[in-house]
Amino acid sequence: MSRTLVPSTSPYASVIGFSRAVRVGNHISVGGTAPIDSEGRTIGIGNPALQARQCFETIEAALKQAGASLEDVVRTRMLLTRISDWEAIAKVRGEYFKNIRPVDTVMEVSRFINADWLVEVEVDAVIDQSS
Repeated sequence: MSRTLVPSTSPYASVIGFSRAVRVGNHISVGGTAPIDSEGRTIGIGNPALQARQCFETIEAALKQAGASLEDVVRTRMLLTRISDWEAIAKVRGEYFKNIRPVDTVMEVSRFINADWLVEVEVDAVIDQSS
């Protein structure tokens, strides 16, 4: 079965050895996506909604590179450093997935690699085998 790697622009990717997304067959997994731009700068410091939006924009681009779209997402995982931010982040998620309605998990973690990050998001997608 073929394996397609979507590279990450994160400055940590080459050090740790990870891809933004991996497609195997018709399954695509997008790993923990932080609120950083293509230059590795944190977006929306202190603002969980802006950070979530950056995560979803990065995820959408990775899915497109892997031959999928947000409509193919079947699961999201939102990891937060402050569980009290869940509503702000969930509202942003709703903008992207209101009609798609994938399953979701929200959890609090103690922190991320960068202390300015309030959220990371992971998604799994399944596409038509012929795509």
